[in-house]
Amino acid sequence: MSAEYVTEPVAKPKRKISVFDFFYKYGTVLMIFVIMIIFSIATPNFLTGENISDILRSISIVTLIALGVTISLTVNGLDLSVGSTAGLATILSASMLVLHRQEIAVAIIVPIIASLLIGLVNAFLVVKVKIPDILATLSMMFIVQGILLTYTKGSAIYTNMPLPSGDRAPGIFIPSFLALGQGHFLGIPVPVIIMLLTVLLVHIVFSYTKFGRFFYVTGGNIEAARLSGVPVNRYRMYAYMFSGLLAGIGGVVLAARIGVGEVNAGSPFLMDAVAATYIGFSVFGAGKPNVFGTLIGSILIGVLLNGLTMLNVPYYMQDIIKGAVLAGALALTYYRSKQTSTAV
Repeated sequence: MSAEYVTEPVAKPKRKISVFDFFYKYGTVLMIFVIMIIFSIATPNFLTGENISDILRSISIVTLIALGVTISLTVNGLDLSVGSTAGLATILSASMLVLHRQEIAVAIIVPIIASLLIGLVNAFLVVKVKIPDILATLSMMFIVQGILLTYTKGSAIYTNMPLPSGDRAPGIFIPSFLALGQGHFLGIPVPVIIMLLTVLLVHIVFSYTKFGRFFYVTGGNIEAARLSGVPVNRYRMYAYMFSGLLAGIGGVVLAARIGVGEVNAGSPFLMDAVAATYIGFSVFGAGKPNVFGTLIGSILIGVLLNGLTMLNVPYYMQDIIKGAVLAGALALTYYRSKQTSTAV
């Protein structure tokens, strides 16, 4: 007669969440609520429906451009040309409408194709020529800015603008195009709808498809990914093309919002986009570039800048605060990654 022993499963000790872990995961969301409370006390107009709508409309362009930065980071790259690419799209949309009297389809398609080509050139420089991504995209940023200044001779493109011939520009910013940046649908600003649909689509692709996961695999360990059969160079090319595409969409929405083609209109969005992306690393403990985190990062920056503007804080001081927030996010992210690598 044999004895049978029933062994109770040993419960694994639960790891206590430290204060650092809690703030790493939820600090950004908590900061948004704290900032909103402070600004709502400091200025009674902050939490009005109109102002919240303005915040969402302002972050829509930042988020679209930041999504491009996010995708470039998934393959361990960094696209610094997104601001200039958005500016290119803005100028081309204005040019198609005002100078060439084209309809809305041309004013959207031409800038997007041009933005995709910028992304393709970036991919060629990084993947084939093997220039470090920061240097390649920084060079492209200056090249695009130079092309725009040469094309426009430093002036804006706007309705009824004077031409060198002495005539006036034949076209206008047509209402259907302006609706992309200024219109509403069911009470929601159209740019916000475009942003949310884009965020949802990119999130689904990068979180739930093999195609999207291969970007993270490529960025995690490029040699291991190559040995596993992942066409890493192709995915790095896709990343820069998608980055250019999203920056182009952001530029088109920007042109529709301001109703004018400004050469440097996209440049200020670069810092905001990079900051939003890196802030998003820590949201809910993701520890990597992610779409939802980027959206939360954009909301934080949008709320912060809107409140500071309502309090009449000078724009140059706003840049100091933005830089400090970015530095804090980077310090938090890299400290966390150092902790993780030490634990392993």
